[in-house]
Amino acid sequence: MKRVLIVEDKESLAHMLREAVLADGFEAEVASTGTLATRWLAEGRRYVAVLTDLRLPGADGITVLRQARESDPDCPVIVMTAFGTIENAVEAMKLGAHDFVQKPVDLDHLSIVLRRCREHRELRHENLLLKEEFQKQYRLPAIVGDSPRIVEVSHAIQRVAPTDSTVLLQGESGTGKELFARAIHQLSPRRDRPFVALNCAAIPATLIENELFGHEKGSFTGASARQLGKFELADTGTIFLDEIGELDIAVQSKVLRVLQERRFERIGGNVSIEADVRIICATNRNLEEAVKRGTFRDDLYFRVNVFPVTIPPLRARREDIDALIDFFLQRFARELARPGLRISDEARTLLRAYDWPGNIRELQNYIERAAILCDHDTIEPRDLALPTTTAAADGLREALDLTGTLDDATGRATRIIERMKIVDALARTPSRNAAAELLGISPRALTSKMKELDIE
Repeated sequence: MKRVLIVEDKESLAHMLREAVLADGFEAEVASTGTLATRWLAEGRRYVAVLTDLRLPGADGITVLRQARESDPDCPVIVMTAFGTIENAVEAMKLGAHDFVQKPVDLDHLSIVLRRCREHRELRHENLLLKEEFQKQYRLPAIVGDSPRIVEVSHAIQRVAPTDSTVLLQGESGTGKELFARAIHQLSPRRDRPFVALNCAAIPATLIENELFGHEKGSFTGASARQLGKFELADTGTIFLDEIGELDIAVQSKVLRVLQERRFERIGGNVSIEADVRIICATNRNLEEAVKRGTFRDDLYFRVNVFPVTIPPLRARREDIDALIDFFLQRFARELARPGLRISDEARTLLRAYDWPGNIRELQNYIERAAILCDHDTIEPRDLALPTTTAAADGLREALDLTGTLDDATGRATRIIERMKIVDALARTPSRNAAAELLGISPRALTSKMKELDIE
């Protein structure tokens, strides 16, 4: 995308700006009125930048700015201002303008501003969440993987982050919903303000209202002092309501009021407090089903479901498992001061094949436990002690190394399956004799196999 929208009613100035934009290697489109510009933007036309005068016939420059922000939050808007209207330019900056230039326009300065706009646009279109250098620059949480589904999620989050829209993160437990919530906050204009997280499932129903809204001194027995709630602590920042589907139905109505009116009262108070917060919710429940059952308000559901994003389970993005293994292995090797720690190919194959019902959190726990218990430099299958499941067996074919001759591939597959069965049998029985009986082999054969497969 190289097109710049110029919004200027004076024909001579519009022509000069168009020639300057073309000379810098951009394409140019000129709207002589703000009304025409807003119509083009509303139709979905995309620009690398919008350059608009503030004083225009029809819709003014502020209206153009608002429409540009609504149609494409990533599009930089530059406002042009004559002497004496600097205050208007400052107001435009507060509303989200990228920059402003004074008239008469310095074309060299404009060239620099447009180049920065293009860099800004390109940077936004980079997958920031998945690039380590940008994670450090923007203080983003580490989102690991490059599978198509996780890339799709990352792009959606980067698109909604600059807005104040309410986001609903859906997905199974352990998929990393809080990481994505923090990423939305860090990519938003509120990044330097508080991020307050509350797990609605972890707070008893009798206490959740107090946690959210706080209370006044003397409002109930034991309320010896005023306490601020999470909405107040998140003022001007972001509040993350994890597992919102667990909220008591009575509290849901008060959360709905915050979403509708942006105001609330502390328990025992009569002063209405403004809630200048961006709200991100998460759930591992099907809220539509909860609405049908009457356990979740339909009006609250419609309010939180403005921008839904579904985080895929780990079994649906198996191509990311290797990257996640390496990420967690490096982390725990560093934390445990074991710089030489690595993982064997056979152990890695088992991790690829496992179904991961607990998702990324479960994978992290297995790697951490293996790193702690492993008494050598290489994590082997015995250090993982993964359970044998039908789903793991179903995923095994994808994870197996099928290179080489039939005998080569069969030998590797047999070794992996023998390891899985023996480790599982040893974990499920009190002795080697019992494990041998479960496996249908003699204790001597089991001992021989354990020695061959290096199972302790």
